[in-house]
Amino acid sequence: MIIVTTDFITGKQLETLGMAKGSVVQSKHIGKDIMAGLKTVVGGELEGYTEMMNEARSIATKRMSEDAERLGADAVICVRYASSAIMQGAAEVIAYGTAVKFVG
Repeated sequence: MIIVTTDFITGKQLETLGMAKGSVVQSKHIGKDIMAGLKTVVGGELEGYTEMMNEARSIATKRMSEDAERLGADAVICVRYASSAIMQGAAEVIAYGTAVKFVG
């Protein structure tokens, strides 16, 4: 599956199939959440949360790709990510884009 943020794929004519999306709500282990809270006192990167968000983006992307495959797509164009806090220590990440099939 080709996944791009552009609205085209060079050298390909595209047929739009619809929106492909994937999401996940991810949380961090309570021990790491407590350590992150302590880290905010001294400042610096909250590595546990960075790892959590990277993992969540990966899962959401995989699910978006699977959704596109169910539509019969060859690629997903115009891919975007969004995230929101669901509760302390948990976030939703959604990946979405336009599922397309190559024509011609």
